[in-house]
Amino acid sequence: MSRPTARVLALLEILQAGGVHTLASLSERLGVDARTVRRYVDHLIDLDVPVESVRGRHGGYRLAGGYRMPPLMLTDDEALATLLGLMTAQRAGLAATSLAAADTATAKLRRVLPRPLARRLDALQATVRFTGPADDGVTGPGGRVLLTLAEAAWDRHPVEMRYSARDGRHSRRVVHPYGLVAHSGRWYVTGADSDSGEVRTFRVDRIEHLRALSGSFDQPEDFDAAAHVLTGLAQTPWSHDVALRVQASLDRIRSRFPEGIATVEEIRPTPAQPEDDPTERWFRVRIRAERLEWIAPLLAALDRPFVIERPDELRELVDDLARRLARYAARGA
Repeated sequence: MSRPTARVLALLEILQAGGVHTLASLSERLGVDARTVRRYVDHLIDLDVPVESVRGRHGGYRLAGGYRMPPLMLTDDEALATLLGLMTAQRAGLAATSLAAADTATAKLRRVLPRPLARRLDALQATVRFTGPADDGVTGPGGRVLLTLAEAAWDRHPVEMRYSARDGRHSRRVVHPYGLVAHSGRWYVTGADSDSGEVRTFRVDRIEHLRALSGSFDQPEDFDAAAHVLTGLAQTPWSHDVALRVQASLDRIRSRFPEGIATVEEIRPTPAQPEDDPTERWFRVRIRAERLEWIAPLLAALDRPFVIERPDELRELVDDLARRLARYAARGA
């Protein structure tokens, strides 16, 4: 949590102790000047906390009589669901007023939660990264596991986990969690893995048992958890290794084949292909997928020249889609 926010909450704690507190005493206890104290008071009022200004020689600030914010009794999962909803609103590109409402609601939630749970939610806010929209129908991990990982990443404590791999094999390992990433409805934790000695990515919903360990670890400087997860997902070995050459802008390609689905790199020198457009470059697109059916419609929606390098099955699917589209179009002729 940022220091200004922490001081606003500290001001509320002082006022909740009762009595009238002078501007000078609040300034001294919070370690800020009088003007900043007034700004913190205004912020509390914006949060609908009834702070009263008392005039006169012994004046200052106090809370309205009888006011006390009670503890908010939420389970870990309920608090996590509320916080994630607010975080989603903040990153969804809403209007400025909505973003302000999400900020103030988050501050209110943080203030009334029991201290241990509030700290774990602070850890989640500090360590999580979001990439792309969530997929419908995806079941997320339990709140306890997610919050334990977030707190371990924040405090840089190792964790021991029992993990079920994609092939069904179980393993027990110690991980130094660097960060959490939410991508397409899935949660991932990335960090140094004791089993392989490498930085690995694990799906949080496949963690069957988790506990924080004592000790600490150092994290590489400027480590980008989201970039590491997306690169790893795009390079995961699947049933089909797809290679394409596409002539388009990088932004246009990414609009259909985002990070986490495909790796994209510019081809130099540019190969001569039919319908060359000198304003757009050629890129090689690599996709690893369990099924191929979804790729052909995306290529059609891309509406740019492309060459399928492999596999042959994708060429057949594209040909079949082209014939179906031509047949559908002919029905209205």
